[in-house]
Amino acid sequence: MDSRNRRSRLNLPPGMSPSSLHLETTAGSPGLSRANSSPSTPSPTRTTTYSDRFIPSRTGSRLNGFALIDKQPQPLPSPTRPIAEGRDDVSSSSVSAYSTLLRNELFGEDVVGPATPATPEKSTGVYGGSRDSIKSPMSPSRNLFRFKNDHGASSPGSPYSASPVGSEGLFSSNVGTPPKPARKITRSPYKVLDAPALQDDFYLNLVDWSSNNVLAVGLGTCVYLWSACTSKVTKLCDLGVNDSVCSVGWTPQGTHLAVGTNIGEIQIWDASRCKKVRTMGGHCTRAGALAWSSYILSSGSRDRNILHRDIRVQDDFVRKLVGHKSEVCGLKWSYDDRELASGGNDNQLLVWNQQSSQPLLRFNEHTAAVKAIAWSPHQHGILASGGGTADRCLRFWNTATDTRLNCVDTGSQVCNLVWCKNVNELVSTHGYSQNQIMVWRYPSMSKLATLTGHTLRVLYLAISPDGQTIVTGAGDETLRFWNIFPSPKSQSAVHDSGLWSLGRTQIR
Repeated sequence: MDSRNRRSRLNLPPGMSPSSLHLETTAGSPGLSRANSSPSTPSPTRTTTYSDRFIPSRTGSRLNGFALIDKQPQPLPSPTRPIAEGRDDVSSSSVSAYSTLLRNELFGEDVVGPATPATPEKSTGVYGGSRDSIKSPMSPSRNLFRFKNDHGASSPGSPYSASPVGSEGLFSSNVGTPPKPARKITRSPYKVLDAPALQDDFYLNLVDWSSNNVLAVGLGTCVYLWSACTSKVTKLCDLGVNDSVCSVGWTPQGTHLAVGTNIGEIQIWDASRCKKVRTMGGHCTRAGALAWSSYILSSGSRDRNILHRDIRVQDDFVRKLVGHKSEVCGLKWSYDDRELASGGNDNQLLVWNQQSSQPLLRFNEHTAAVKAIAWSPHQHGILASGGGTADRCLRFWNTATDTRLNCVDTGSQVCNLVWCKNVNELVSTHGYSQNQIMVWRYPSMSKLATLTGHTLRVLYLAISPDGQTIVTGAGDETLRFWNIFPSPKSQSAVHDSGLWSLGRTQIR
């Protein structure tokens, strides 16, 4: 075969002859040499050729220090590669502890002590182990992605853990967080006001606290104002011997006070000037319940009717709600002013809206009069109500879905309810037979505190505008102030103990 045919078959570049090709073989490699091969003596004119492939050498890599398997055995010393003493590699004990910690945290292995040294049965093929036992340094376990049962959920964890970050893992938010201490509630009132002629009547509402931090109290035929800032007592009005105060209610602005009377009138008073602004009729008997919604005043009476009064118009009332079969003794507007809840002596709890003349919802589960009503300021549509002596239960409703949520037997007559705006807790006051004040956490309804001190049933309840303090009134002719709830800014409350007189000299 001539050189031209040979070049075409070998696909050689122009100018290169087949005789210039050399096939170098390694000594001891048979069958790869040419008959006319020349000795493998490097030529002075030979140019070194570099390849585009790079095959790294991992002989110097420290993969053992980061492997999640048992420490691999050290290579045997040889004359050409002695084991250096004091090298900068991590020690074998440190590598073992580090590997154990990583396995505990990443793979959930229940390893308490250091990793077990490799044995001939578990080692690689260098020591004669089986091929099934060989593991790659980059593959921690053959069962790495194998499903396993979570035993931690069914059995309590050991208090002795090899992990320095705890049983919750490296990124647990509970690491180093101490348990939150229980909030302390003082069991005694920090202030007591003497309130003579405070009536012992379940169906009246004679105490209200304004947004301007002024407390209004109906005592007999008079209404008194007590400033929580200055402790100053002011006599607002006297209805005379032919009438008496049955209810009081502040406007949302805290500038005017509505007074419901025994003859069914509703009077509007300017608190700053102690001057009556308006008198509205409509009820034929006592008006014992009042509730404000912006410029709308709702009043409930013994005549079983509820009247909506717009103080911006001349009419005495703009709408009449008929639904109760007995005296209306509880009224509360929701915080968004969309729904009105009413309770009556007919054991019914009704829910109305601003435009309806018929109740939207009717709850009949109570077995006694419903005076205690409170809307949640934390969740829309959550309503709480309490029943009288024959019922003694706190019941919770969702008016948005018309569902019954919960029922708690308190053991005594429920007279009043108020929900705190700072925390999701509420207070209930009680009558027969324990006359106690109870603080509840919602929605678990766990009891936080039980306060005692009144000698008669606690018929009246109001909360301060900052949401920290409640005032309770009873037929024992005292008003007691309790520091119950925390401040939204965690300010310390001012404790001012003492006995104050509220209108005794004016009445007696």
